Amino acid sequence: MKRMIDLIGAFLLILIFSPIMVTIASMIFINMGTPILFKQLRPGLSGKPFYIYKFRTMIEKLDEDGNMLPGQLRLTRLGKWLRNYSLDKLPQLFNVIRGDISLVGPRPLLMEYLPLYTTEQARRHEVKPGITGWAQVNGRNSINWEEKFKLDI
Repeated sequence: MKRMIDLIGAFLLILIFSPIMVTIASMIFINMGTPILFKQLRPGLSGKPFYIYKFRTMIEKLDEDGNMLPGQLRLTRLGKWLRNYSLDKLPQLFNVIRGDISLVGPRPLLMEYLPLYTTEQARRHEVKPGITGWAQVNGRNSINWEEKFKLDI
């Protein structure tokens, strides 16, 4: 039943937001060029890796030694605006259709965190990750990691 709700919801949201997604893609292309999408390997259900898709919010900027500058220095004005309104996450609706994630579930963190989880924290991988979850609804960036893990579980 949850999968059916995810599919119907994702298709409807893609239809509703498609003009906005085309506009955002055009704005990224004009302001930052290609690629328009950012993809990153994340752990899904049972920790199985998948690629998550987002609109690109950063430019590739290097220091004098050829090392990538910190994220805050690469984040564009458009990228900051997209993140502020969570519009960078709209391409994740296609991840929902693919079955990688659900509409609602714990946000997938980075692969490099997998070995750092306690047994209790690793329980977040017993369900599909989601575009949004209980931790986002109850504080998002204003709560600490311990509280986020508790809410995710």
